[in-house]
Amino acid sequence: MKSHFQVKDGVLIGAQQLSSPNYNQRPENTEICLIVVHNISLPPSQFGGGYIQQFFQNQLDWRLHPYFETIQGMQVSAHLLILRSGEVIQFVNFQDRAWHAGRSQYLGQVECNDYSIGIELEGSDDLPFEDIQYERLSEVTQLLQHTYPKIMQHLAGHSDIAPVRKTDPGPFFDWRYFRRLLDSKKTEFGHDFATK
Repeated sequence: MKSHFQVKDGVLIGAQQLSSPNYNQRPENTEICLIVVHNISLPPSQFGGGYIQQFFQNQLDWRLHPYFETIQGMQVSAHLLILRSGEVIQFVNFQDRAWHAGRSQYLGQVECNDYSIGIELEGSDDLPFEDIQYERLSEVTQLLQHTYPKIMQHLAGHSDIAPVRKTDPGPFFDWRYFRRLLDSKKTEFGHDFATK
């Protein structure tokens, strides 16, 4: 099945483009070799409203909800956000360093933001994700693995790279289901896509 997306010069063609100011350059000669899966909902466990998009663009009105006051002034972004509807939004070019992982470590290498792509799923630790989100995540992951081959065997959750601080994508993220979907798509580019 033909992908809805393609990558050109770090842009995910087929995704909605919303520019976040919360990024900088990756360190020189850094290769992208990891995808980090997150979840986010604003307010927690509530969906819709466009608050995540506003947050990533530093446009969130902190007065709208008491929880928003607790994150006031934080500058956060991800490369991609996959909404409950399956819509995919890109905030940061893949060639740039999004601010999604914070203090983190993967296989002994610190500062995962430097070499990873961050993908946020609209969701929470206490509710299941939508099937369409898994479909889009597997589709995008397959494409990114083809575009950046060093990612091939390196997928992690935020909780894997920052276990003391973070719990997402949480117990309701079904890694086995994600693996099966990814495996079913692997023949499109003739790769064996290994996962977590």
